Amino acid sequence: MTRRFRFDRLELAGSLGDLGTLLPIALAMILVNGLDPVGLFLSVGLFYVLAGAYYGVTVPVQPMKVIGAYAVATSMGASQILASGLLLGAVLLFIGATGAITLVERCTPKPVIRGVQLATGSLLMAGGIEFMLGESAFQKLKGAAEPYLALQTLGPVPMGIAIGVAGGLATLLLLDNKKIPAGLATVLGGLLLGLLLGAHAELEGVGLGLHLPEIMPFGFPGRADFTFALFALVLPQLPMTLGNAVLAYTDLSRHYFGERSGRVSNRAACVSMALANGLSFLLGGMPLCHGAGGLAAHYRFGATTAGSNLMIGAVLILLPLLLGGDILAVLHLLPLAVLGVLLVFAGAQLALSVLDLTERSDLFVAVLILGITLASNLAVGFLAGIAAAYCLRWTGVRV
Repeated sequence: MTRRFRFDRLELAGSLGDLGTLLPIALAMILVNGLDPVGLFLSVGLFYVLAGAYYGVTVPVQPMKVIGAYAVATSMGASQILASGLLLGAVLLFIGATGAITLVERCTPKPVIRGVQLATGSLLMAGGIEFMLGESAFQKLKGAAEPYLALQTLGPVPMGIAIGVAGGLATLLLLDNKKIPAGLATVLGGLLLGLLLGAHAELEGVGLGLHLPEIMPFGFPGRADFTFALFALVLPQLPMTLGNAVLAYTDLSRHYFGERSGRVSNRAACVSMALANGLSFLLGGMPLCHGAGGLAAHYRFGATTAGSNLMIGAVLILLPLLLGGDILAVLHLLPLAVLGVLLVFAGAQLALSVLDLTERSDLFVAVLILGITLASNLAVGFLAGIAAAYCLRWTGVRV
């Protein structure tokens, strides 16, 4: 039987697989929305460690993307973001503790779950390509494809494209290499490039110390903050969270780990996210969730046990405690195109989950969710997919 915890280079490589999702949103919410970097990364690290210790398998930790994207796009205040995390935590705790999520699972056909996984994987791949092209929201905000590198082009080729192509080819060649894991090689190579291409300038003056987090650094949100957060953030985020971070995530965990994922239930996922958001609220961090895309990323690059959680969690706990706000200088060493490479391969891994659908009607539902997601968002795609699946089932229409 596979051990609950393994600590080797494959687990380390897999632990880094989801940085492409985590870092851009985290950095943007620190720079734009003013969230506390120590509290943010410390809460993420603690969630990784505690979730891994409890579940005993690789467990993803991600930002809530609807909230993150909207908050960054509108330069929202920290109090409103914290209010959304606390509200979502309360809702998820209720849904999980009462067993209401079991009813949601029973009412959600398998093609809908596969459609959510297909749509999420496609979004991850598109996001990765945007990072390589310099077209992501974060890069537009900074006004450069690689804002922390001194060199922006390699001859006539933009640096992001050059790094993305080289990193993609190297990752593809090493994807099944057990001695030199692709994820580890990609991240370490990216850090080396950052050092060689000028990102090290921010490291000057960085020193070690002890930087303890402040409890509720922004105070308790007001009534207006909670009201705004409920309608602008929580209600749009909730369907995506239930579809991707609960149903699609637990389904994928069972597919990857079989009996070892016995603790990864829909109820447990809701409760663990609720507790994580309570912790993040206290530390001034961002709303957190699990996610099928994150699990696919960790698994594709080698993570299969909770050892990967403990390793990445330890890094994300120690860095803010030792560096404080200077943690950003270290993270800026990693070119955004490298994060794009991780996203592309993780997205492809997740999207391929649709291959076990054999009926045309099931494939239609999955592709419909993908199309609606690309035109609108995943929450709308999830709800529309459920409606379409039941319509096809009740009417017997062949597609």
